[in-house]
Formats: sequence, structure tokens, C-alpha cells
Amino acid sequence: MPRVLSQLLLTACALLALTACDDIGAEPMETVPYVDLERFMGPWFVLANIPTFLEKDAYNPVEHYELNPDGTIATTFTFNQGSFDGPLKVYHPKGFVKDTTTNARWGMQFLWPIKADFRIIYLADDYSLTVIGREKRDYVWVMGRTPELSDADFERMKAFIESVGYDPSKLQRCPHQAS
Repeated sequence: MPRVLSQLLLTACALLALTACDDIGAEPMETVPYVDLERFMGPWFVLANIPTFLEKDAYNPVEHYELNPDGTIATTFTFNQGSFDGPLKVYHPKGFVKDTTTNARWGMQFLWPIKADFRIIYLADDYSLTVIGREKRDYVWVMGRTPELSDADFERMKAFIESVGYDPSKLQRCPHQAS
């Protein structure tokens, strides 16, 4: 029981860090014009990020989205902690579409009542690559439908995140290995 409690407290602290002073002083961050939620659902490999403290030292990180009948998004985030064969970590935040005109601005809830800012700021036409940002520009995620990201695409995404106000030197690749 103490381990479960410590994980819950760790998650709560992470959420507070993600939402503390949310969006204060930040320039508005544009999202993509429209996201087809049905096409967006499914697995996304986290290929590069400016990680939260929960994601540091994450191997094989994958985010999986499933649209619920009520319009919320069931999310499963998995990764191996510390190495490819490290312990599997699994989190189940819930997504809430906040802008139903574009479907590109969500609240991501790890723990009630906090909903962290989640914005789809880049999306390839074929839904093969996306960038999720936060208006505060503290964390960012580059995700793809496959676990590979070419050096050219990494540099292109790095330039993109810099163009929207992130420090590109903080972007790091996420290691993936075929299972």
C-alpha cells in the first residue's frame, strides 16, 4: 500500500507542476485549424520531447488515444522506466476537448480536478506526425505513428518548436526498441 500511495503523491506533484501558473504571461499559441478526432485516435510513439519529470529516463514511450461515446478521450501512456527492459509504467489520463470547433485544444486530466493544457500545434496531413504543446511552452511532445524519426524530421520538428517559442536545446529524442 505505501508504494501505491507514493505513486499517487508523485503523480499529484507532477500535475501541480504541469498546471501551476498555467498560461500566465505566455503569448497565445496557435493550434492546427482542425483535428479529425477519429483519425487522431490510436497509438502515437513519443519520439522526442521536453519531458515532465515523470517522463525522464523513459524508454519506448507510447501514448494511445480512444474516443469515448461521451466525447472524452481515454488515454493510456506507457513506457519502460530507466531502460528498454525496465519496469513498465502505465498512466491513464483522460482528455477533454476544450475547443470543439478545431478539436485541437484539450485538457488532459491525470487527477481530478486538474486539467493540464494540451494543444495540437502541428499535424501532418496524413496524421503520421504531430506536435503537442502547451501555451506555457514548458513541455512539448513530438509523436509519430511509427517508432522512427529521421534526423531530417527531428531537425525540422526542432525548428518548428523553436518557431513557436520553445527552447530547442531542451528537446531530446526518446529511445525506442522493437518489441
